[in-house]
Amino acid sequence: MRRTLITMFSCLAVATPVLAAEEAVPNFAEDTLTGDWGGNRSAAAKRGFEFEGLARIDALRNRGAISNGSRHISHLDFKLKMDLEKAAGWNGGSALINVLSDGGWGPNARHVGAQMGVTNVEVGAPTTTRLFQAWLQQSFLDDRLAVLAGLYPIDSEFFTMDSAGVFIGPQYGTPADLAQTRGPSIFNNSAFGLRAKWNITKSVYAMGALLDGIPNDPARPKRTAIRFAKNDGGFAIGELGWLPEADNDKFKGHAKAALGLWGYGTKVNDQRDLDAGGNPLQRSQQGGYILGERSLVNLGGEQERFITAFARYTWTDGDSTPVTNSINLGLHAKGPVASRPDDVLGFAWSRAGMSRKWRDAQAVPADTKSTEDVLEITWRFAVTPWLAIQPNYQQVRNPGGGSTPKARLLGARIDVTL
Repeated sequence: MRRTLITMFSCLAVATPVLAAEEAVPNFAEDTLTGDWGGNRSAAAKRGFEFEGLARIDALRNRGAISNGSRHISHLDFKLKMDLEKAAGWNGGSALINVLSDGGWGPNARHVGAQMGVTNVEVGAPTTTRLFQAWLQQSFLDDRLAVLAGLYPIDSEFFTMDSAGVFIGPQYGTPADLAQTRGPSIFNNSAFGLRAKWNITKSVYAMGALLDGIPNDPARPKRTAIRFAKNDGGFAIGELGWLPEADNDKFKGHAKAALGLWGYGTKVNDQRDLDAGGNPLQRSQQGGYILGERSLVNLGGEQERFITAFARYTWTDGDSTPVTNSINLGLHAKGPVASRPDDVLGFAWSRAGMSRKWRDAQAVPADTKSTEDVLEITWRFAVTPWLAIQPNYQQVRNPGGGSTPKARLLGARIDVTL
């Protein structure tokens, strides 16, 4: 079995900028299930090729909302990071190819019906295996400027909060108001485009991306395609960020503040308003976000143990999507007890504000609610360096923004680093 896995992984590739020449090669023998492949994996990393693999299973049991029931989802993520300077003498070059395979369906679609979702690996039907990322990047000006071109998901860099990454709820990645628009380039459906990032100072950065307005080919949802159809239009996003502790080598934890704006070049139907002929008015889809995270408490000891708080507010125009704004608040405790320094304990709450126009457009507007609220509590147990088991509890109030009963979900996530 081990030999079969190694052979399969060796045929796949994914890339982002890899380790600097002076940095140590990862300890594959201890930190991954498949090991160092007889030393070949470390040797490849030194030459600029670094493989990453992840197998994930989410199993959730729901009570309330649409129906009681249990569902599970599987997610495989294969990557190869390539430093083209090491591999081919290409100064400042890097590349990435990323293959995803998703299976299972339904915790939210079948049982809960939440606007914000309940697990960030539920992709809906049809599930598929696809090329997710494939790009080249060139850095300039001593790595202060980097320009990327290819299949690129914006949720890999924009509107991210590292301390929120432990949570299973999808709202801590892509905000629900953006995810519901006509075609954002996010998991698991990326678009072709360009991204530029400029490190203005060591702690201040600006980045922007321009991508195809509709990822892949909607008529063939299982395929990966670079297709610029007449009505696709474009999608643009920009972010200005501050990393206040970037120049403090002694700081351990998370510290970030950012402001972002996004919009589409093609208009869509208003979900309520009509013109004189009875046709939906055409509206531009646009929005933005502001976020911050900061490690506030050092839990002591020789290990990196700390408590971090995070917050994010997002908004859209409210003309064409059910969710018009959202709030995310949470606490992330790294090493909550001294004997388990690699565990993470998290508490988070999110609220989605429902669009007035969406509520008016429903068959019985009086049955709708102004908000959907989600509470999530999770503890990620680091069983070994390559195995984590993460019990999870979620409570969803007003799922779907309607009068559906409250949902309570109990389950777990299992992560295996391959």
